[in-house]
Amino acid sequence: MATTTEEQAPVGFRENLATKLGALSNRNYRRYWFGSLASVGAIQIVTMAQGWLIVDKLGGTELDVGILGGATAVPTILVSLFGGVLADRVDRRKLIMVVSAASTALLLLLAVLDATGAVQIWHVVAIASAQGLVMGFDGPVRSSYFPLLIERKHMTSAIVLGTVMWQFSRLVTPIIGGVIITFGGTQSVFFVGVLGWTSMLLVMISLKVASPRADKSRNVIGDIVEGVKFILSRRDFVLLIGLTYSTHFFGMQYLQLMPFFAKRFERDADGFGIMLSALGLGALTGTLIVGKVRSKPRIGYIMLAGSLTFTAAVISFAFAPSFYIALGFLFIGGMANTIFFVVAMTVLQLRVPEQMRGRVMGIYTITFSFIPLGGVMGGIIARAYDERIAVMIGAIILAAIFVFVGITQPMIRNLNGQNLEEA
Repeated sequence: MATTTEEQAPVGFRENLATKLGALSNRNYRRYWFGSLASVGAIQIVTMAQGWLIVDKLGGTELDVGILGGATAVPTILVSLFGGVLADRVDRRKLIMVVSAASTALLLLLAVLDATGAVQIWHVVAIASAQGLVMGFDGPVRSSYFPLLIERKHMTSAIVLGTVMWQFSRLVTPIIGGVIITFGGTQSVFFVGVLGWTSMLLVMISLKVASPRADKSRNVIGDIVEGVKFILSRRDFVLLIGLTYSTHFFGMQYLQLMPFFAKRFERDADGFGIMLSALGLGALTGTLIVGKVRSKPRIGYIMLAGSLTFTAAVISFAFAPSFYIALGFLFIGGMANTIFFVVAMTVLQLRVPEQMRGRVMGIYTITFSFIPLGGVMGGIIARAYDERIAVMIGAIILAAIFVFVGITQPMIRNLNGQNLEEA
């Protein structure tokens, strides 16, 4: 049987390549990473276009944007627990294929409705809700599938690369989305999203790495309860997942309200995209920084300091006197916040047993639904006052939570980057 170029290479060369590239030295992981980049880009650019479509084209209000967030978040939260159980029971590769196909179909429907001028706010909300349902399976299965493609020694590398993928997407896609919306309308963005998810589907069809066989005779509810009990039995898991939930719910409300900040600074879709890209550039920079500091003995203190810096930057952004000063604070916020996410995700992935990975990651990935869910709270407050007050209140609450945990929980502040596998 023919061998690949990588297999034919001298052992010393392969080891050197693996050291330099980390998880990317694995051919299957490389293919999966680029496919994921396409679908993550689709998620980012479509989320941006949905908000802009409602606010600019359909004349929606802050409350409409909040409802859009809730319609996306609630189905994802309800399904994620079952998604985690399913990820531990079925072939994860095939499940990702189903998710990719369903996402492609939903975005194609939205693109056609928008292109024909038939789209209404309730269409956007309904399709976002269906997409949220699909995403309830996507998060847990992705988080539990990629470890099958790599050696354990590359786990931290893979997590950092996954973060880089999201942050690079956050940097590039908003600018691209703003340009596409300006010259081709939101419907063009939705068609681009279709291409992104189709790419992911084709990549998963080409991969042949299946999940280990699981005991399907077990009770589904029992499996969910077992996953919850495991997390509750581990204070480190409870604290890190709880802090992640809080960060997304209270700290990320500005993402849902970003179209209104763009309007406040008298900017159109291109300015909206630039603001999101400044955030993404900061997050990408933060990912590179955490790669340098993650092995520090006092990484717990660094992580907490980063989160408090994030809350200060968010408040400063909300009340920035000009567009360009706002961009600076978005950059700082994105950079500081990434340190917490990378460290927390690394600890969880290293400490979770393989047979529990799908369920634990299912509960963990609910966190991403707290962004649009927090947008409901932000939308209500912004409707009563304005978007700046909404963002400030959320950030102050988050800062109080991190200060309390930092003072009362030595397990978190004393996290040692040289020994993250140890509880």
